[in-house]
Amino acid sequence: MRLMACYTTLFLSLFSLTDQTKGRPKPLVAQGTDCSNIKDLFPTAASGVYLIQPLGFNVPFKVFCRMLPDGGWTVFQKRTGGAVSFDRKWAEYKHGFGSPRKDHWLGLCKVYAITKAAGTRWTMKVDLRDFGGGGAFAEYDDFKLGGMRSSYRLTVGDYRGNAGDAIRGGSAGADQNGFGFSTKDVDADGCSPCIFGDIAVNKCTSFMGGGWWYSRCGSASLNGDWHPAGENRGWASGLHWLTWRGPGPYSASASRMMIKAMGDNTAPS
Repeated sequence: MRLMACYTTLFLSLFSLTDQTKGRPKPLVAQGTDCSNIKDLFPTAASGVYLIQPLGFNVPFKVFCRMLPDGGWTVFQKRTGGAVSFDRKWAEYKHGFGSPRKDHWLGLCKVYAITKAAGTRWTMKVDLRDFGGGGAFAEYDDFKLGGMRSSYRLTVGDYRGNAGDAIRGGSAGADQNGFGFSTKDVDADGCSPCIFGDIAVNKCTSFMGGGWWYSRCGSASLNGDWHPAGENRGWASGLHWLTWRGPGPYSASASRMMIKAMGDNTAPS
């Protein structure tokens, strides 16, 4: 029933794409199961918007694929400014919002559908930009999400990169690996309460903003309020990756999160 709700929302959206000359729905044919699959099928494919349909998912949907020499990456989060608000409730984080070509969140149910493919392991990459033109990245092997009953619980494996492991780092007891996703109307974090100086909070979203895999809040949170240059330091809410530009809160200029199939495509032992 829960998965059907995700499919129904997508179907109604796709059904509205009609052939204006004949008044019939356009045939929608997926170009692959994900961007890695499209890159395998069409090695010279360019970056852009594609239609994918993961195995077991009833309808195709649009994603932005970054086609790079190391594979096809499916982008599921992009932020470059404040035009798209990420202050959203559970239903919107579940189904997605924004435009694949611009700032957007793909949707938890879609990322879950991609990463639950049997026999495939996934790499997740976080790209960060600061307001001086500098950048950093964090990559995690064995990325996957649990189903809705687990609040789309986050699992990541080995880390590499130059941004630091903010998902597992930053403050004792705030490892976000293994926690479900929280929004302002659905709480899955570890706060009861969390103490920040002389402030006690029962929900990380009320303090840090935006939906995320919070564990006693933690040091990674890329879906908070976007702050412009000169006004991006010191905020509790922001695009935070505190192992990169800490120790004080620094809200990034831009962020991108994306996944691709790991090269060996075998399940971990």
